[in-house]
Amino acid sequence: MIPYEELVRGCLARGVMPAVVPQLKTITLGGAVAGVGIESSSHRHGLVHDTMLELEVLLGDGRIVTATPDNEHAGLFFGFPNSYGTLGYALRVKAKTIPVKPYVRLEHRGFSSADEYFRALDVRLRAGDFDFIDGTIFGPGRFFLTLGRFSDTAPYTSDYTFEKIYYRSITERREDYLTIHDYLWRWDTDWFWCSKNVFAQQPLIRKLYGRKRLGSRTYTKIMRWNSRFGATKKLERVLGLHSESVIQDVDIPLGRAAEFFSFYEKEIGLWPQWVCPIGFAGMGSFTLYPRRDEWYVNFGFWDVKRTREARPRGHFNRLIEERVAALGGIKSLYSESYYPEDEFYRHYGGGAYDALKRKYDPGGAFPRLYEKCVLKH
Repeated sequence: MIPYEELVRGCLARGVMPAVVPQLKTITLGGAVAGVGIESSSHRHGLVHDTMLELEVLLGDGRIVTATPDNEHAGLFFGFPNSYGTLGYALRVKAKTIPVKPYVRLEHRGFSSADEYFRALDVRLRAGDFDFIDGTIFGPGRFFLTLGRFSDTAPYTSDYTFEKIYYRSITERREDYLTIHDYLWRWDTDWFWCSKNVFAQQPLIRKLYGRKRLGSRTYTKIMRWNSRFGATKKLERVLGLHSESVIQDVDIPLGRAAEFFSFYEKEIGLWPQWVCPIGFAGMGSFTLYPRRDEWYVNFGFWDVKRTREARPRGHFNRLIEERVAALGGIKSLYSESYYPEDEFYRHYGGGAYDALKRKYDPGGAFPRLYEKCVLKH
């Protein structure tokens, strides 16, 4: 349950960082393993669960087992990622770290077409000459790759923890320098760009929040309050709008990324959109998050789709799920999910998941994956 904010603090004091640090300070290590964690070092190190070496798990009957890639609980080791607490809870995780330098030098490179953009990404991935790679798409014709390298020195450092907003700098600057600490948390201050939904990007309101309250911890509390009391829903009814929450992280093979973008531009069109490449760490195949040994591209988009026309429940999310499957991709299950049960288990474990449940949760202490992630029980 240690949040990455504390984990990073302890690691940086020793000259290292977790090999993959998810973007928000409040994400926990166990949560990133049981779910799916990603960041701009993923092109080298894969997802968070690709970096784990050993896992201690509390099972539903009270037993505690240690799982490694090659012991008697290897099935649980490879089945735990993306299981969302339906097989057990992580008590201890042993995971890889990497050495750091004090600063990160960033380059923001702009492109005008999806084909050009993903070709350039492919070149950079194959060259392997940057420590960090991610991207931001601000809309059709506005594609940016952000390339980062560790640096021992910096002529200056930018501060995006209060009045300046990081994602806006991507289109404004060709080069930038951040401390390694501020680089790892560059997205947290504005929850990528989602702080706009709580008016935190308005200069006066931003000052009222204050530096200490800008960040994912505050925004999560506000959005939970809104979800509980339905303030936004009431306003939408007054305005005659129909809305659907589209909260998704989907992983698409690099060779088909331009196809996914074309679909997204036409059918969804929520901007900005985050892009993060994922490498193949060679650990093995994870039962509930299978990927082939090739480059993938994560597309992250988190907003509300509003229309004047009423649509069936989950309309836009189902379009996304169907297109991801057609392109050979897979998505994180923290996302909004609307799969029919038989389709869900074709993508997420099927009979292999049933076998894990029988072995590690025979008494049914925990819900099944479909119940927890789709039915939300």
